[in-house]
Amino acid sequence: MDEKDIPKNLREEEEKPSEETKILISSLPWKIDYLGNKLFNYEGYWYSEDILQSIPNIHTGFQPQETDIILASFYKSGTTWLKALTFALVQRSKHSLEDHQHPLLHHNPHEIVPNLELDLYLKSSKPDLTKFLSSSSSSPRLFSTHMSLDPLQVPLKENLCKVVYVCRNVKDVMVSVWYFRQSEKIIRAEDYSLEAIFESFCNGVTLHGPFWDHALSYWRGSLEDPKHFLFMRYEDLKAEPRTQVKRLAEFLDCPFTKEEEDSGSVDKILELCSLSNLRSVEINKTRTSSRVDFKTYFRKGQVGDWKSYMTPEMVDKIDMIIEEKLKGSGLKF
Repeated sequence: MDEKDIPKNLREEEEKPSEETKILISSLPWKIDYLGNKLFNYEGYWYSEDILQSIPNIHTGFQPQETDIILASFYKSGTTWLKALTFALVQRSKHSLEDHQHPLLHHNPHEIVPNLELDLYLKSSKPDLTKFLSSSSSSPRLFSTHMSLDPLQVPLKENLCKVVYVCRNVKDVMVSVWYFRQSEKIIRAEDYSLEAIFESFCNGVTLHGPFWDHALSYWRGSLEDPKHFLFMRYEDLKAEPRTQVKRLAEFLDCPFTKEEEDSGSVDKILELCSLSNLRSVEINKTRTSSRVDFKTYFRKGQVGDWKSYMTPEMVDKIDMIIEEKLKGSGLKF
């Protein structure tokens, strides 16, 4: 998200990177990704220079509260859907699911749930978080991230909170990334191809990648501390939405009461947060940022869309890589 896309109430006074951060970045190995962007390898993951500058800010400035909720994902893995579902769940006592003024009917989910490394700590170690609800309020603060769990270990070491991770089949992720990049106004579609994205993913050189290490970081977190880390699969959300939303509500300590279930609250949340409903919201149809139209966040959301685009050779190659990288972890796609 560009700074111009960040709601004015979230923008902070810019802090220049410290000399220590500049020296660190200059010392890191780097490679060029499929977009021609320089990515730096820091502690096993690939970052843009901007996001690298946000990590020290997060380490020094972000102090999670016990009631905070962090929504994590690799990009194009169901982030928008997870944000909408989580907000609707934790705010349902404040915002009726039948209210025509519900925030999700007037705001994009990315405006409602800010991203730690892009919206808050990109240029400041001390963003104004007083605008969010405190731990004493009836509703938690919601944040999101595309980073792996590793750089979040520093702030979470002292102050644990709930973390929800949604994972999606890497083949569908690649196709979704391909389409999303074509919609970005600063990128010419002819400048790259699905094959170029595919090779970058196979090599592990993608923003926040390697993909497999990203997923494994949260998978292991969920195994070691299931009270604070929930690992969800996009495919399960699509196949069993009611079961998965109830699972999410239980994890977030806001389970559905019998009365709510009998009155259809689960289905109402699923309808409110459905792709078709969010796509029809006026702001999501008409709002245009400096980089992308909001409607681009609501393309298909299908499982298995990759079958229409990938050759058998591509499928065999990425399947073999994923199988090898996840061997012995218990995580499978």
